[in-house]
Amino acid sequence: MIEIRLPASEEDIRKLKVGDEVAVTGVMITGRDTAHKYMVEESADEVREVLKGGMIYHCGPVVRKDNGTYSFVAAGPTTSIREEPYEADIIEKFGVRGIIGKGGMAGRTLEACGKFGCVYLHAIGGLAVILARSVKKVQGVHKLEEFGTPEAMWVIEVDAFPAVVTMDSHGNSLHDEILAKSEAEYKKLIGKI
Repeated sequence: MIEIRLPASEEDIRKLKVGDEVAVTGVMITGRDTAHKYMVEESADEVREVLKGGMIYHCGPVVRKDNGTYSFVAAGPTTSIREEPYEADIIEKFGVRGIIGKGGMAGRTLEACGKFGCVYLHAIGGLAVILARSVKKVQGVHKLEEFGTPEAMWVIEVDAFPAVVTMDSHGNSLHDEILAKSEAEYKKLIGKI
């Protein structure tokens, strides 16, 4: 397990390769569709400092509020491909070093990872409650009233958040490799019918 501390340097991120298991510690934000659109279309200065050398977690958390303090009850990854129209621009604009989600992303994001020194980390779906245990503190939230709980930009402190590098800064994508192998096997099976 490779430990990644946020904010991360470009040098540290470029050392990572597809298949590396990582544990992320530091401050990052959650962001889904509405947040990504906002970050591309507006200045989003309120999250700029956290994103520089930081990570975005594609997550719509279940959040509890007790005595004015927020905590995550569930923090599972959401499907990342929906953010493909925005992610490359966000990586460049904010100096993001990592994207965490599930399912991978496409060519434009992979190209931005190579150009700017970023990786895509796959978090395991179905473990929302367990992943929430890695969220040690909610430091703040942006756009809660405007966007709602799942779409808001939650600033969270994580400790040893587990993930796997599935897209690296060297042009490698585990998602593309698995798709190609699956298509080849499919063609073999269809050929036998």
